[in-house]
Amino acid sequence: MRTLPLGPDAQAVTCFGLGGMPLSTANRPDEAQAMRVLHAVLDRGVTLIDTANVYCRDHTDIGHNERLIAKALATWGGTRDGIVVATKAGMTRSDQRWGRDGRPSFITQSCDQSLVALGVDRIDLYQFHAPDAEIPLEESVGAFADLRDAGKIRWFGLSNVSVDEIERARTILPVTTVQNRLNPFFREAIDDGVVQHCATEGLGFLAYSPVGGGRLNKKLPDHAAVQPVAARHGASPHAVVLAWVAAQGTSVIPIPGSRTVAHALDAMGAADLVLSPDDLAAIDAAEFSRA
Repeated sequence: MRTLPLGPDAQAVTCFGLGGMPLSTANRPDEAQAMRVLHAVLDRGVTLIDTANVYCRDHTDIGHNERLIAKALATWGGTRDGIVVATKAGMTRSDQRWGRDGRPSFITQSCDQSLVALGVDRIDLYQFHAPDAEIPLEESVGAFADLRDAGKIRWFGLSNVSVDEIERARTILPVTTVQNRLNPFFREAIDDGVVQHCATEGLGFLAYSPVGGGRLNKKLPDHAAVQPVAARHGASPHAVVLAWVAAQGTSVIPIPGSRTVAHALDAMGAADLVLSPDDLAAIDAAEFSRA
């Protein structure tokens, strides 16, 4: 699998990463199956795994996905060197609901918990999960700067942000990556200029939910624009959409998630799928209903 720079002054990683979320949230597989998924993508050569402390069932389960990934890396037969594990802080879980908490004290506490869950002394890529309307962005980012200065994180990333928020954060701390949603159903990262801004500035753009999420991705196999492209390439409709996402910018790295080995390997196989200009234009012009 080809590689791309993760971001400014950061190492190269595979052009596709794995999103760990489905392995730990509702309807998650048992641990044995989750291990098989993680080991399969590691065997495939993937060097970027994305997680978060809140990828879990509820507030009693914080850190589940981080612990799962730590165990997978410890039990895998390969070497940990060169593999980037990205995690996040700034969100909460309570009774299945998601909230935001950008207080510096909460970010610091979350980092210490994630270090324990991941079994490391320093987090590779630590991302601010989402800005908190109650806390100035600069205060939240300042906490990440303090964590970097303390040697607890290597690189800093942002998630669910605008171009303006990216640039405000960069006045305080270098930004390596931006993680926003991007798929044919939701193209705001393109329309709002975030994808292009990341390409221009050399920031890695980690595309989450790249096939639309659990409900919308079920629409892809029969989609009028996707199905003919998939048939021409002998690929799955999901792989075609992942290839379309990857083609949206020079620094775009899709991070699909999966609960099964077959789906995970199909997703990673999309890294080798090159769509023609006509293929891309057909998907660009198509309607992708969210109904």
